[in-house]
Amino acid sequence: MYVADSRSTPAAPAARLTTGRRSALAPTVLALGTVSLITDVSSEMVTAVLPLYLVTGLGLSPLGFGLLDGVYNGFSALVRLVGGHLADRGGRHKAVAVFGYGLSAVCKPLLLVAGSLPVIGAVLAADRTGKGLRTAPRDAMISLASAPEARGRAFGVHRAMDTAGALLGPLAAFLILRQAADGYDAVFTVSFCVAAVGVLVLVLFVPGRTAAERAPDAPRASLKAALALLGEREVRRLALCALLLGLATVSDSFVYLLLQRRLDVPDRWFALLPLGTAAAFLLLAVPLGRLADRVGRWRVFLGGHAALLCAYALLLPGWRGDALPYVVLALHGLFYAATDGVLMAAAAGAVPAELRSSGLALIQTGQASARFVCSIAFGAAWTAWGDRTALATAAVALAVCAAGAVLLRPAEASELDGGRPA
Repeated sequence: MYVADSRSTPAAPAARLTTGRRSALAPTVLALGTVSLITDVSSEMVTAVLPLYLVTGLGLSPLGFGLLDGVYNGFSALVRLVGGHLADRGGRHKAVAVFGYGLSAVCKPLLLVAGSLPVIGAVLAADRTGKGLRTAPRDAMISLASAPEARGRAFGVHRAMDTAGALLGPLAAFLILRQAADGYDAVFTVSFCVAAVGVLVLVLFVPGRTAAERAPDAPRASLKAALALLGEREVRRLALCALLLGLATVSDSFVYLLLQRRLDVPDRWFALLPLGTAAAFLLLAVPLGRLADRVGRWRVFLGGHAALLCAYALLLPGWRGDALPYVVLALHGLFYAATDGVLMAAAAGAVPAELRSSGLALIQTGQASARFVCSIAFGAAWTAWGDRTALATAAVALAVCAAGAVLLRPAEASELDGGRPA
């Protein structure tokens, strides 16, 4: 990590960051990875206890939780295009990211006073607005600072650092719940303090991009120009596939609730379940990012959804063996390692640099919107038919959507960044 003057220091050009045969990771990637690590400690502390807090503490039904979980995971879809557009105008990626991280941070202490469904929904919506604003600018900075042939590895390293925070967050929440008298209040308070540190690191250590760095003949960034990207075949196919597969991606929280029910996990141990997913994600993100650079990002992306389908299948029967949680959580983490950063690395090769943030936001918006719909639909199905029937329906839907994604797969040249300048 290094100190950078955010007012005048540009992100290091990817072409200069080479060491022998392998492109070196840009300092921007490592700095943003540190920010994400710290921020994920904060956010995953809340995520780890939120399902239990809402369902057990506040007595919400699965449908009510599905609505809130849909807000938590899908509301950001409404603002991602706005965040991407604002970041592309004048190259203000860092400024938009700082605002997004800051907004999410101030929402953490508000959970202390939120005791009803509408109030909690409003707080979670504000928190996800911050996430929606920051995600595309952050990923754009990663892609713009990385060599095209190494973007899979760059996103893999960033996601691994991000996931290290996701690994530490639930552990911190577990320890706080065991030690503090007012466990949930203590978790929300500590989460805010950690999030504030993440914002400070972003301000001090991540270099900013300035308008002077943009090519003089680059087209003006606008929402119209961003939406026009859907007219390009590869961007359109990537967006459609992300949306289609998102429609059958059951929320993490539901996966953990299903595991708890299958194994009768005590409430005090529930916060540790996300550790399994995070550990697998952490170990596999960089290797799968490198694999995607070599064999094709789309193949790895589809392979990740195959792993998720296997996890669903294992949760369906009545098998309650000791190995069940380890295998399911490992497959769950493999799914994220093979899809999260890999999709952004593939999309970066199909989107021009001057619209990078907007283009990535466009694809993220479709995926987040689809997952929002899936959370609500799965919660409703669980309430009406029971958890096993709801999961069986989701598994069939994922298999059908994956088959559709195979037919829509982008061209190999695009996913390997062969047709676009960095």
